[in-house]
Amino acid sequence: MKKIAQAIVRLRKMILILAVLLLIPSAVGAIATRINYDILSYLPPELDSRVGQLILEDDYQLASTSMITVEGLPTHELLAMKQDIDAIPGVLQTFWLSDVVDPAIPVEMLPADVQKFLFGKNDSTILIVRLGGSSVSEETMEAVAQIKKVLRRDCFFGGISVIFYDTKALVTQEMPLYLLFGGGACLLILFLALESTITPLLFMLGLLFPLVYNFGTNFFLKDVCFITEALAAVLQLGVTMDFSIFLLHRYEEEKELASSNEEAMVNAICKTTTSISASSLTTIAGFLALCAMQLTLGRDIGVVMAKGVALGVVCTIVILPALILFFDKWVEKYRHRTFIPKLTRLSYFVSGHPVGVLIASIAIIIPFALAQGRTSVYYALFDALPQDMPGIVGVSKLGEDFGMVTNHFILVHDDLPASKVSALCDDIGELDGITQVVSLDAITGPGFPTEILPDGILEILQNAGYKLILANGAYKAGSDAVNAQVEQMIALVKAADPEGLVTGESAMTKDLVEIADNDFANVNVWSILAVLVIILISFRSLSIPVILVASIEAAIAINLGIPYFTGASLPFIASIILGTIQLGATVDYSILMTTRYREERALGRTPREAAQQALEHCSQSILTSGLTFFAATFGVAVISQIELMRSICLLISRGALISTVVILVVLPAALMLLDGLIRRTTLGWLPSAAPQMSEKE
Repeated sequence: MKKIAQAIVRLRKMILILAVLLLIPSAVGAIATRINYDILSYLPPELDSRVGQLILEDDYQLASTSMITVEGLPTHELLAMKQDIDAIPGVLQTFWLSDVVDPAIPVEMLPADVQKFLFGKNDSTILIVRLGGSSVSEETMEAVAQIKKVLRRDCFFGGISVIFYDTKALVTQEMPLYLLFGGGACLLILFLALESTITPLLFMLGLLFPLVYNFGTNFFLKDVCFITEALAAVLQLGVTMDFSIFLLHRYEEEKELASSNEEAMVNAICKTTTSISASSLTTIAGFLALCAMQLTLGRDIGVVMAKGVALGVVCTIVILPALILFFDKWVEKYRHRTFIPKLTRLSYFVSGHPVGVLIASIAIIIPFALAQGRTSVYYALFDALPQDMPGIVGVSKLGEDFGMVTNHFILVHDDLPASKVSALCDDIGELDGITQVVSLDAITGPGFPTEILPDGILEILQNAGYKLILANGAYKAGSDAVNAQVEQMIALVKAADPEGLVTGESAMTKDLVEIADNDFANVNVWSILAVLVIILISFRSLSIPVILVASIEAAIAINLGIPYFTGASLPFIASIILGTIQLGATVDYSILMTTRYREERALGRTPREAAQQALEHCSQSILTSGLTFFAATFGVAVISQIELMRSICLLISRGALISTVVILVVLPAALMLLDGLIRRTTLGWLPSAAPQMSEKE
């Protein structure tokens, strides 16, 4: 390692030039990376709801169908607007009454089903817009943007594609603010914690490289979820800042012993690489545990963040030393006193009252651990978006004027007799919460010559070997009521056609609910096991991994239990990924504390003295790291208008603080009281020359 470190120091100018040049292709790759705004597309592809969705998308081209609610617009203006929409590239069809009959015919003379489907309250009617691309394709997004421009007054544009378009616009608007507020908050903490005014700027500059590299290499993935895109920067910033702090502190120590700054940096790289690598492995393992999720969004977040941490380690070892040496004179020139102190008084209190500290901690943890399982979780993803978003308002208008809160799409084989299809529609229409059922056979009746209908109608209702049934419901997606409704609907469809499919937002959300609990359990088990194994290998101990992981799991339990007492409801994805992120990112603090405790015991100190010294000397580093992680994510929680982002970042930021407190207060007491157990279950815990703890101790 020493030869590598010497090469890094010797070739530092070349390294900086190469690092800057690599930013160019990385920036190009970041811009070219496709962002996916459809969380439901991450459901397992073998589910009936996903199979049906792909049929709608590929064969019916209905996956990106949107609705325009028009209130009080004269017919001639409506027809002119319809013509304008049809002329937009990417629009396959704008369906209205005029595609079937002369719109001059009085509404009262139309069939009841047609009246109910096309005309609603508030003198409203509905236009159905079929778009050619998938619900999140660039073609569809551009078409939505153009449609918005031609809409007249009192027109409300709703549908999944419209909501995705609005979400994309909002995330694009907020992303720079995430970096600005997260980075600014980190800088503030670093200015308070570090002795030089220049060092925080160097850290932020050093972290720019792995951030851009990470975003640039996302191009080689199929696509990246907007949640990953928005979270990756602030998470990587908060998680990998520790590595920079470790390197700087070691470099400052080595400068006092070495004959030159270059020699000091070589020694710092050699001594820091091992500790940084070991610490990063737990974080990487935590993120990779997300790949155990059935919802492949976990793999998306896990791979991107694990890659970001790995790049952060490499850049800390290779690029940051070059930056520190280059700006060393300025670092020395602009020094000031630090404002984050060592917690000396706390160290004496905890080491003097370990039993009381542990009993009080357990008493606090128990109610939160019990409450954790009772915290309310919601699955309706659109509830996590601003409710004044135009696409959300458009969907709300469909519910208000037409009772069309959700749309169910049912696919049955086209050889199913018309009489059975009509009977199935009648059965579905009798389900609680179903407001209307539309199908070709239900409208025309048995024996009707379908070839006389317009091609546009046939394309919508019969295609690719399937007949399509549309069912409108009054229940909200993700609610218990609609999940029960979908269950009943699936039973009816399977009885009529064993290979029939029920899809749409509600059916996919129901599947999401069912796999979320399994994902939560799988991710927790795999992340805990991975971290346990890494710590076991690092410390060669059976007891230390359990103690360290238990301390972080206690912090996680408190974090997830708080919403129960505050009456808050969490988005399902937040509860799944929070435990993994908090465990992987903050277990480093417990490793640092335990390593120092072992060093103090090896010097001959008693467990009480070792706990006091470990807490006192590690407190500044742990506080700085914890507060930096908190600051990076809390800034996003404050400014984001997207409830999903706000909830995730609030949980992570709060988790950073809770883990910091637990590691500083509970862990030293636990190490002190369990010293005998640790010694008996750990290989080489103390050198043979070190004094052993007496029974009295």
